[in-house]
Amino acid sequence: MKKVKVENCVGMALAHDVTRIIPGRFKGPGFKKGHIVRNEDIPELIKIGKNHIYALDLSKSQLHEDDAALRICDAICRPAPNPDLESNRDPGRNLHQNLHQNLEWTPPSEGKSNIISSCAGTLKVNEAGLLEINEMDDVILSTLKTNFPCQKGQTVAATRIIPLVISKTKIDALSDIAARRHPILKIMPWKSPKIGAVVTGTEIYNGLIYDEFDAYVGKTVSQFGCQVDEKIVVPDDASAISQAIFTLIDHGNEMIITTGGLSVDPDDVTKKGILETGATLISYGSPILPGAMFLYAKLNEIPIIGLPACVYYHRSTIFNIVFPRLLAGDALTKADIDKMGHGGLCMNCEVCRYPICPFGK
Repeated sequence: MKKVKVENCVGMALAHDVTRIIPGRFKGPGFKKGHIVRNEDIPELIKIGKNHIYALDLSKSQLHEDDAALRICDAICRPAPNPDLESNRDPGRNLHQNLHQNLEWTPPSEGKSNIISSCAGTLKVNEAGLLEINEMDDVILSTLKTNFPCQKGQTVAATRIIPLVISKTKIDALSDIAARRHPILKIMPWKSPKIGAVVTGTEIYNGLIYDEFDAYVGKTVSQFGCQVDEKIVVPDDASAISQAIFTLIDHGNEMIITTGGLSVDPDDVTKKGILETGATLISYGSPILPGAMFLYAKLNEIPIIGLPACVYYHRSTIFNIVFPRLLAGDALTKADIDKMGHGGLCMNCEVCRYPICPFGK
């Protein structure tokens, strides 16, 4: 810090808040700490009694926290570098106005910029790259968990530097990490496939109990911007189940959801019916509670999701975890589902706030 005559401080950063007082009406910061003084600020500073200020005199090798935050956001969110494009080497472009990896970012406030999803989708975080960035001194990047289901406009990360100024070489080093670990962050937008449903259960088929599919499973589907285009109710009969799946695929459905019939009871034959179609079984049984009897298969690249009866009772189940990832184009494997056991126990909170909780993360 140094004391500078106000007329000579253009381009310098204020080292502290400068107070403005309007008698009887206002008392507060007229200029915030870190503000870069402009020519038009000089009369206002003099008007509030500031003929000298304490300022930070930035060299050409340093960046103010606001500029650093913008450059960090750009490095993290930009597409993979293309050396043939001159624009990729232009650090002076309108950084916070660009949309990269389905992300955008806010102008800095008190040195911090938020990174926001520009569409509904599933957040992907390169955890190794994130750690490498946070191991640097004086820089932080905070994110939501990878695979978090995000709505458009949701803040998914935030970044800032710790000091008021930082060397450009450090931000250059961060940019190198981001390029090498690309992408650090991205949003995989949700697709809207045509969805067909097979509701199993002789008791439902015969009208002994009411079909609650729309109120429970259909509601969850709609929360991700999709809808069930066609539904077939069948008895507990493997041939009827397989035929219903073939019918839905013939009608152009791109994803099949079945409900019920997945336990060890002798009447539960949904798994058998799915396999009779010739589908490849990827996983039967999951380390997710609720959702242990979950089934996932594919028939000619068409996903078949077998949902256990828990979806008719619990607010959040394995369906809430798996469905958005499939919409984002994840090619789920058995290993992926096995890994979900870490964080796969629902706490059954009195008021469910999923996905703002540890479940599935």
